[in-house]
Parts: sequence; C-alpha cells; structure tokens
Amino acid sequence: MSDSVDDSGQRARYWPIPVLRAVPAAIVAIVITFSSNHAAGYGLLLFGGFAAVDGLVLLLAGTTRLPADGRSRRTTLLQAVITLVAAVAAFACNGLGLPAFIAVVVAFAVLTGALELTQGLRARGRSPFARDWTTVGGLTLLLAVAFLVTPPDYSQELGGVERVTGTLDASIVLVGLLGAYLAITAVFHVIAGLSHKWGTAAPAATPDGAPHA
Repeated sequence: MSDSVDDSGQRARYWPIPVLRAVPAAIVAIVITFSSNHAAGYGLLLFGGFAAVDGLVLLLAGTTRLPADGRSRRTTLLQAVITLVAAVAAFACNGLGLPAFIAVVVAFAVLTGALELTQGLRARGRSPFARDWTTVGGLTLLLAVAFLVTPPDYSQELGGVERVTGTLDASIVLVGLLGAYLAITAVFHVIAGLSHKWGTAAPAATPDGAPHA
C-alpha cells in the first residue's frame, strides 16, 4: 500500500507506540538471557513486569494515538485491559509454581495474540499498521503454542561431550521461550516504529497537484 498524506499523519502520531512497547520486552529479554535463575516464579515476576508496562503503552495507544477508527481503538483498549489483568495475575500467582506460569502466559498469549492478529487482518488495506498487528499477533499465538507443546514434566540431565552438570527442565525451557519471544518482538517493534517515523514525510506533489506514486 502506497503512503498517502493521511497515512503519513497516522504514522507520525503512532510511531512512538511500537518503540515504547519494545522497551519492556527488550529489558526482560536481556534479564532472562543473563540470569541463571529460570524458575517459574521468577519467570512470573518478569512476565508481570513486562505485561504491566506493555498494557499501559497499549492503553496510551488506544486512548490518544490511534486514528479515529472505533474498532481499532476498542480492540487495542481491550488488549490493554487483558494485558494489565495478566500482569496482576502474574504477581498474584507468584509462588504457585510452573502450572501458574503456564496458565497465565498461555491465557495472555491466546487472548491478546488473537485480538492483535484479528485487528491486523481487519485493517488490511485500510491502515498502515495492519502488517505490524498481524505479525505481532501471530508471534504471540506462537508463544502460546510453544508453551502448550512443552511437557510440564520435561526433565533432562545435562552432560555428554561438554560435561555440563545440571538438569534442563520445563521451567528453564519455558522461561527461555518467553525470553526469545520478547527479544524477537522487541526487535520487530523497534524496526516497525522507526519505519513509521521515517515514513511520515508527505509525498511530493507533481505540478498538477497530484502526489507522486
């Protein structure tokens, strides 16, 4: 879809949102990467922190940054509410172990992923942000699938050629998957936000007043 003057105005207003969404995702991804603690309770705390900030950013987007599109605003606000509820649930369920971690993350990923994916599909051809919403929604649903297909009782003793001692269990795998998801979405959000920022210039007009293609 070629950029119109209207598209440029929407991009100029909205581009900080994906950049702001990238910040908590990147911070939590870095913490997970460099932390030796991959317990389910720690994962819940980190997820809760991410979800709290992401929910507030989505709330900002739905109230002040989206264009006058009632459906997109309502979907974004609903996604914000679900994300904030997931943050509260993550903090409240800390200490309940792996089942709580799986339940909270899967519920968040299924609900918000489906909402964002549907929002993007409905906005195709009408919004410059449709591809962003579709991509992030799809990635979030993949997070749910990854959590659901990982056996909760998975446990593997480390060793072999590298002679690493310890046990690789479901908690370590799932917290790592959460970190990978957040890292990927953080990079995507930054690229999307800067792409919209650089695309805010209105198209040059030809002598007869029509914009260049």
